[in-house]
Amino acid sequence: MTVEVIRADALADVPHGFLGRRGGVSTGIHAGLNVGLGSDDDRDAIHENRRRAVEAVKPGARLATVHQVHSAIAVVADAFPDDTRPHADALVTDRPDMLLGVLAADCVPVLFADIEAGVVGAAHSGWKGAIGGVSLATIEAMETLGADRSRIAAAVGPCIGRASYEVDDGFLARFVAQDPENERFFLAGRSGHHQFDIEAYVVARLAAAGVRRIEALGLDTYPAEDRFFSYRRATHRGEPGYGRQISLIGLPTS
Repeated sequence: MTVEVIRADALADVPHGFLGRRGGVSTGIHAGLNVGLGSDDDRDAIHENRRRAVEAVKPGARLATVHQVHSAIAVVADAFPDDTRPHADALVTDRPDMLLGVLAADCVPVLFADIEAGVVGAAHSGWKGAIGGVSLATIEAMETLGADRSRIAAAVGPCIGRASYEVDDGFLARFVAQDPENERFFLAGRSGHHQFDIEAYVVARLAAAGVRRIEALGLDTYPAEDRFFSYRRATHRGEPGYGRQISLIGLPTS
């Protein structure tokens, strides 16, 4: 099976892709294109999957990823060694030889590009990073390399959908305390619970930050077992681990 590369029209001019689990060599609960260095999967399989991911999006590029910690920290990318990756949740670059990657398994991957400035970015936005402002941190880091937020296009990739994302009253209260208007991202569910639309929340934060072109793919990772890894699905099943998919973006090579 070949690597599935899901692309966004908003980023049509740059090499990019939201990858799922199709096309990899991992087996068992990690079956497919698991790229998670923090998983219990076979190390050789993980590295082969990473190689395949790069070749599917920008052959020959140098992959940069970070040690994701659900933060709002963005860094300028380098070819970080696996064991010394900085603790952060977003990367930016103006180097055509680099390919930025963020991992997710229900959290929201966001890819950014200011093609005129020659600057791209990638962010991993779980709920903590989303409410903490990881999207804004990515935009600001891109601006240090010459980007202009009014020119940035952003694409929001596969993530857990509202129908699959049940949260409790305390979770809702955290977001409403930040901004009472955030209540619009929650739909009432069973007693004491709500369904959270994290994709719509991330899109709203991007718009509030000044991004004018935003595309949300609307793909729910939880129910699509053959296509995406899902932390919540694995947890509900009592599985001992789960795979991670990768979203990638780089600059065109002139």
